[in-house]
Amino acid sequence: MSRSKVPPRFVPTLTEVVLPTPAAPVGAMPAAPGMPSSDLEEQLVQRVLQRVDLMLERRLRESVGQLILEHTQSLAPRLREEIEHVVRDSVSQAFEQEAAQTPARTR
Repeated sequence: MSRSKVPPRFVPTLTEVVLPTPAAPVGAMPAAPGMPSSDLEEQLVQRVLQRVDLMLERRLRESVGQLILEHTQSLAPRLREEIEHVVRDSVSQAFEQEAAQTPARTR
């Protein structure tokens, strides 16, 4: 059983030796061909800042909305009291003015 050591026709063969590379530091990105590493880092920073900006905007909108709702709810009783006071004074003044302008009726 002497077979030749030639692999079958459709089996890929290794044509170059690949050596292991030292581990890259965490967060380091390999530079794309033709693009300097600093440009790649700048793009990464810009994308991260855009995402942070979007998240902050959404969370701030939610927080401000909640604070406004809570503040409005705490102001409601005071506003009702003030409106009631203004309406009572207005009605009272209107009656006083009407009474002053209307001649007294005799019985």
